[in-house]
Amino acid sequence: MPPTAWLILPTYDEAENIAAIVAAGREALERAAPGAHRILVVDDGSPDGTGRIADRLAADHDDVEVLHRPRREGLGPAYLAGFARALDGGAGFVLEMDSDFSHDPADLARLLAAAADADVVLGSRYVAGGGISDWGRVRRAVSRGGSWYARRVLGLDVRDLTGGFKCFRREVLEAIDLPTVRSRGYAFQVELTFRAVRAGFRVVEIPIVFRDRRAGRSKMSWRIAGEAAVLVPLLRLGRRRRTSGQRRAR
Repeated sequence: MPPTAWLILPTYDEAENIAAIVAAGREALERAAPGAHRILVVDDGSPDGTGRIADRLAADHDDVEVLHRPRREGLGPAYLAGFARALDGGAGFVLEMDSDFSHDPADLARLLAAAADADVVLGSRYVAGGGISDWGRVRRAVSRGGSWYARRVLGLDVRDLTGGFKCFRREVLEAIDLPTVRSRGYAFQVELTFRAVRAGFRVVEIPIVFRDRRAGRSKMSWRIAGEAAVLVPLLRLGRRRRTSGQRRAR
C-alpha cells in the first residue's frame, strides 16, 4: 500500500460547510489515493455544532475522524494537533486545506502528484496560472503585499508564503520541531514554509485559484494580520542568532 495521505481540516463555526467539504475531500482523495487516505476534522469547540456534524460524518465513513479541542486557540495550534495525530496514525503525506471551499478539493490530487518530486507542495495564488476570484482590490492588495513582505524579510524564493493549501511529506513535519512553532494565526503558514526551507527541504509551488468562502464568516482579523507582521522579522532574527551561535561554537 502507498504511504497514507491525511487531509487536516481545522474548523471553527463551519456547520454550513463541513458536510460538503468532507464529501468533496473524500471524493478527491479516493481518486488520488484510493484506499490510502484519511480526513481529520480538528474542531476547536465550535458553538454552532460543527463538531457534532463531524462526529456524524465519522460514524458514517471509516476514512473520517474528528479531533475535538475544548476551545478556540487559533489556526496554528489546531494544525499542530492535527499533524501530531496524523503522524501517530502513520501518515506519509499530510495536507492542509481550508474548510470553506476557498480551496478547490479537486486540486488535492495535483498537490499529491507534485509531492512525488518535492518535500513541500504549495497551492499558489501568485505563480503563473494561479489567481484569486471574488475579492476586491483592497483585499487582494493586502494578501499579495503580505506575501511580498514575508518573502523579502525572510529572503525566500516562494511567491505565496501566506497560502494555506499545502502538502507535506512526513519527513518534513518530523524535522522542523513542530512543538516550538510559535505562531497561532495565519503567520503559521509563513513559519512552517520558512522552517522547511531552512531545514533544506525542497518546496515547489503549483498554481491554484483561490475563491471566497461559500458560507459563514471569515476568521481573518487585524489582530491576526498584526501577529504576522510582528512574527516575520522575529523569524529572521532567530535565524541570525542561530547562525551566529553556530559560528561561535566552531
